[in-house]
Amino acid sequence: MLNPLASIARRWTPSPRTLRRAALSAVVMSVLIIVTGGAVRLTGSGLGCDTWPKCTDDSLFATPEQGLHGAIEFGNRMLTYVLSAAVGWAIVSVRSVKPRRRGLTRLAWVQFWIVLSNAVLGGITVWMGLNPWTVAGHFLAANALLTVAVVTWHRTAEGDTAPRPRVPRPVRRLSWAIAITSGLLIALGTAVTGSGKHAGDSSDVPRMPWDWTNAAHLHAIAAWIVCALAVAMWLVLRAVDAPDDTRARARDLLIVLLAQGAVGYVQYFTGVPEILVGAHMLGSSLMWIAVVRLALSMRERPLSTPAIPAQADPELAKA
Repeated sequence: MLNPLASIARRWTPSPRTLRRAALSAVVMSVLIIVTGGAVRLTGSGLGCDTWPKCTDDSLFATPEQGLHGAIEFGNRMLTYVLSAAVGWAIVSVRSVKPRRRGLTRLAWVQFWIVLSNAVLGGITVWMGLNPWTVAGHFLAANALLTVAVVTWHRTAEGDTAPRPRVPRPVRRLSWAIAITSGLLIALGTAVTGSGKHAGDSSDVPRMPWDWTNAAHLHAIAAWIVCALAVAMWLVLRAVDAPDDTRARARDLLIVLLAQGAVGYVQYFTGVPEILVGAHMLGSSLMWIAVVRLALSMRERPLSTPAIPAQADPELAKA
């Protein structure tokens, strides 16, 4: 007896465009869940629903007594179902490709398990009264989901052959240095928010045990390192005559970094207003997408093409 996914796969084969759109929808929803999660924190709605998985001890949904904070927190929880639907669409589409692509299917399923585990982590965060360490873990897990979603989206346009380098090895190593440093930059960002002014609730929420301005300075140093590496990458790719799309990925990263740096400094010197913090969170997601896409553009997996049947020999045809 076929399972539901196998049954769908037997009856339906998605077009390459449908497959790409399904994978892209998971990327878009991953970014949206990060940004709306930040909105929950920045509006002080982190405990708008004071328990999990219910919103209150007596109600699964937000109640009028909980006001706007309850509606915002509950709305973010409901958005998780939309994210799950996008990931589900990606899983179904990938599973229905023919011939079957097992590696791509595994990537899609990894997204599902990250969504599930991060939902539980979000519940633990509520139970622990927005402990800054669990909040940071919740955010980093959302970025892990974004990473896998971007890789899946990229892989839908590739084949399943062994990866083939497109640039020299030192350039590929530089791309990994950018990825590692950018990951550290994002982690340091959680140290800033975990010790900073936006605790996520109007009540007395614990903070990380250091001064947030010192954390911000360390975060800025990491940002400058990433910028320096990105400029070096842009120059190196021109020197080695890298493919146009790889150079475009490096250019995109530089643009995002410049915009993100500007927002970061403006928010620091204006007292970290909520709207700019939210923009900075969006910029963080866009930066990470640019970093992952740049790293992936360093190699290629050509699409396999079916062999073209040889034309029949006219002389043989007469025989």
